[in-house]
Amino acid sequence: QVQLVESGGGLVQAGDSLRLSCAASGRSFKNYVIGWFRQAPGKEREFVVVISESGGSTYYSDSVKGRFAISRDNAKNTVYLQMNSLRPEDTAVYYCAATNRGPYTDTINYDYWGQGTQVTVSS
Repeated sequence: QVQLVESGGGLVQAGDSLRLSCAASGRSFKNYVIGWFRQAPGKEREFVVVISESGGSTYYSDSVKGRFAISRDNAKNTVYLQMNSLRPEDTAVYYCAATNRGPYTDTINYDYWGQGTQVTVSS
């Protein structure tokens, strides 16, 4: 079992950067694929990016490709999401989640979720 806690959200201006962290408890963290999702008010939760167990493979949604970067440090049981060139449309609650099965872009395939961290980008 894995417990996830996100941090690093906040209020920024368009063009600014933020780094989110997803800290996990449990010895099996390194065995899980970790995904980031986001949910804006009145919208469904959407896929942002995913990273493989070792960190060697990543996959980004088109909306963040080239602006966001995911990484993980299995020694620290932490996944990071570096968000650059933020836009107002990036405003959402950001969640990290863990899974052992795909497709990795689908929320239904994730077994463990954090509580989320709010990111607000003003124009």
